[in-house]
Amino acid sequence: MTGYLARRLGQSLLVLAIMSFLIYSLIGLMPGDPIDIMINADPYMTAEDAAHLRNLYGLDLPIYERYWNWLLAALGGDFGYSRLYNQPVMVVLLPAMANSVQLLFVALLVSVMVAVPAGALAAYRQRSILDYSVNLFAFAGISIPQFWLGLMLIMLFAVILGWLPAGGIAPQGAPMAEQLRYLLLPAATLSITSIGSYARYIRSAMLEVLRQDYIRTARAKGAGPSRVIWRHALRNALIPFVTVLALDFGFLFSGALIVETIFAWPGMGKLIFDAIMGNDYNLALLSLMLATGLVLAGNLLADLAYAWLDPRIKLVHRG
Repeated sequence: MTGYLARRLGQSLLVLAIMSFLIYSLIGLMPGDPIDIMINADPYMTAEDAAHLRNLYGLDLPIYERYWNWLLAALGGDFGYSRLYNQPVMVVLLPAMANSVQLLFVALLVSVMVAVPAGALAAYRQRSILDYSVNLFAFAGISIPQFWLGLMLIMLFAVILGWLPAGGIAPQGAPMAEQLRYLLLPAATLSITSIGSYARYIRSAMLEVLRQDYIRTARAKGAGPSRVIWRHALRNALIPFVTVLALDFGFLFSGALIVETIFAWPGMGKLIFDAIMGNDYNLALLSLMLATGLVLAGNLLADLAYAWLDPRIKLVHRG
């Protein structure tokens, strides 16, 4: 196990290094740079002033030299300043990351708690009213656009009923109940669209598992429906679902831009978009690197979950 973890961590660091160079290069190839924005904002800036600033900040160097200088500074803990916020990048990034993690954790938790039992029961009672109802809800959740769903939830619960705030985040130090009021609508928007796909994955995996010989053996030995579903079938059906969940976490983390924009939630998705559109190189680079790291961490946790769910899977290091 230790050798496997060491090998996977080494692979993850290599992937992060490669991705950091690719992301840095792509951002550097974007039209314009911070100096061009300064020129547009200051009509009295001359070409000589712009050239001096590019030399001062190293923007006239080749892309690989600029990346190497950034990497050395980053390894020393200096990630630079955000041009948009005029603050150290980590000072800007950490609150947004905390907000996104809070939102996505609640959304994933609700999605899994609803989708897993719904998909399992729908598979066990195939072609029943319950199965048809779960499939109908699943297809509806998959088909509804997130932006439309978010707007409809705002119209119903914030405008018409007035039960929940339309957007924003609870003030710092607010009671837990107040924080949940602000969190409920964006988390519900993410959860509803995820529940549909997760329930379909679980149902499909359960249908395959329920046809296996060991399930028939368990039934022949007198195992009841609840024991067959939750003890024997579901644990094996969760293995392919774990892969989907691990890959989906990174996507949700960086792709929650629509939900965060609709509900004015100050998270990572909107921060990445603003950084890229504003040519804030340092902030955009570190934000995208963090999203990449979370995807890699999700894949590692998925591999560890495989071994826990299926004892036949061994995590070994083959040197």
